[in-house]
Amino acid sequence: MPSSRGRVTIRELARATGLSPAAVSYALRGMHTSAETQRRVRRAAAELGYRADPIARALASGRTGTVGVLCGSLEDHWQQDLAVRVGRALLDGGRYAIILDAAGDPGREEAMARRLREQQVDGLIVQALDPAAPLWAELAEAVPVVPIGDALAGNPHGEVVFDNRRGVTLALEHLHGLGHRRIGVLTTTLASTPDRPADVHVHAEAARLGITVEVAVSGASRVEAAVSAEALLTGSPRPTAVFCFSDSIAYGVYDAARALGLRVPTDLSVCGYDAHALSDLLAPPLTTVDWRLAEVAADAVGLVLAGIDGGPPGRRVVREPALIPRASTAPPAGAGPHDDRMDQ
Repeated sequence: MPSSRGRVTIRELARATGLSPAAVSYALRGMHTSAETQRRVRRAAAELGYRADPIARALASGRTGTVGVLCGSLEDHWQQDLAVRVGRALLDGGRYAIILDAAGDPGREEAMARRLREQQVDGLIVQALDPAAPLWAELAEAVPVVPIGDALAGNPHGEVVFDNRRGVTLALEHLHGLGHRRIGVLTTTLASTPDRPADVHVHAEAARLGITVEVAVSGASRVEAAVSAEALLTGSPRPTAVFCFSDSIAYGVYDAARALGLRVPTDLSVCGYDAHALSDLLAPPLTTVDWRLAEVAADAVGLVLAGIDGGPPGRRVVREPALIPRASTAPPAGAGPHDDRMDQ
């Protein structure tokens, strides 16, 4: 029978299931018990109206039940969706997300990461602005840290990284195949981290394909990207295509093209990099590279929860890209797909 005091206790749940209080506690947390035992305990908990006392749980386990989610910039639409999916997946796993925005500032990123540690989060998921910063190795000694996108220096825990070499190859080969030989590239990479894989691969692939690339740094927001794109497109000679390291940046390129009287794709082809849901609704729909956002979020949450619960050593999950060709890319005006005149 449930307690007359109103709150069902672990001991009452143990009596109802015929298990020890310790086994019930483990089953509720999904640890050291079989899947069948966990289902039986959770079913009984639902029937009896059991609710865990978060304060008692934290005191008993030394955990807060929270995971920090530190985003490089929530002005990027893909990162917004990622934060939502990660937060929901953590809640399904019995944890709460504390979502913070570094706003594109590495100093702010470091301060927020340290603040999350001070708040005793059980783990940290991060899309780092500066993956090479010594901070990450320091934090990884205290809590499981799982990066999304780029590997972190000195981090022994799991990671979800992107095969950027393949992603860059897909985008640049697509534009090259259409006949583009002068391509602008917009990236959020900072001057302090010039060796991030995506940007290194751009120059390597350009050399292999025999094309000219002009790389420029952009903010993550559509407004900032429009300013960077306008500067890129008013240069001489003007690129016939722009490859953007996020779809949010590509939205800004659309704005800049309209302001300059350029038609997409007749005068300018545009390619994005993260297959945001809005990209199919643009006019014209945006060609982009898909990393399968839902799977990225699930992988990251699975790794951080395994680290929190004392699971096996962290593993490396490499996300493979797929190109989604749409109407924003076409042969440059006056040239066929392989017109050598564009080499000049």
